Amino acid sequence: MNVCAVIPTFNNAATLQMVVEETRNYVSHVIVVNDGSTDNTETILCAMDDTIELISYKDNRGKGAALQLGLDRARLLGYTHAVTIDSDGQHFPADIPVLLEAASRHPGDIIIGRRGTRHDNMNGGSKFANKFSNFWFAVQTFRTPGDTQSGLRVYPLAKPMRFFTSRYEAELAVMVDACWRGIGVTSVPVRVYYPPAHERVSHFKPAKDFTRISLLNTLLTFLAFVYGYPSMAIHALRKLC
Repeated sequence: MNVCAVIPTFNNAATLQMVVEETRNYVSHVIVVNDGSTDNTETILCAMDDTIELISYKDNRGKGAALQLGLDRARLLGYTHAVTIDSDGQHFPADIPVLLEAASRHPGDIIIGRRGTRHDNMNGGSKFANKFSNFWFAVQTFRTPGDTQSGLRVYPLAKPMRFFTSRYEAELAVMVDACWRGIGVTSVPVRVYYPPAHERVSHFKPAKDFTRISLLNTLLTFLAFVYGYPSMAIHALRKLC
């Protein structure tokens, strides 16, 4: 495998440098997408300019848009796989080899770092959002990876990943679309750190994001009947043949 890392970031200046530096211990080429940060993220990234590839723009477009740009760039550069990791310090870059080992066994699959829901300082909203998304993902794809919200992943780049939304819910939608197109999803357990509430930087807006996720799941469930289920059946038959 030829692997790079893609790190989307928005106003995570306190943890960004640590995440980038530790990620570089496991992946030599790191693409950071600065999604319109308004803190001192730009200064931090400019200081690391000789060790990363930077994509930066002024207006915040959302995590989905940042991931799409980063993965498209990785594919253009000829990489076969891209590790994605959030810049907020929740994930441990030291777990990247675990995902890469799984990717070597399942090179065509999206590999998910499965966090689970029993962790200190994990708030109720995050637990509900994860369980809610997991349930509807199972309805739409008949698969249960256990964590549809994890930001620690490995994406295969042989086929372009398609992010139909630009915000928080994009990582769910891309997984559903991938399953419908015959791309597998494999999950492996990873560690996660949830800082105390007073230290946490979160861009999750409960009312707005839950509404957006609900609308997305309504649309995806409808599309599952008219496109997703038939498409998965065709891919399954092709494998049998």
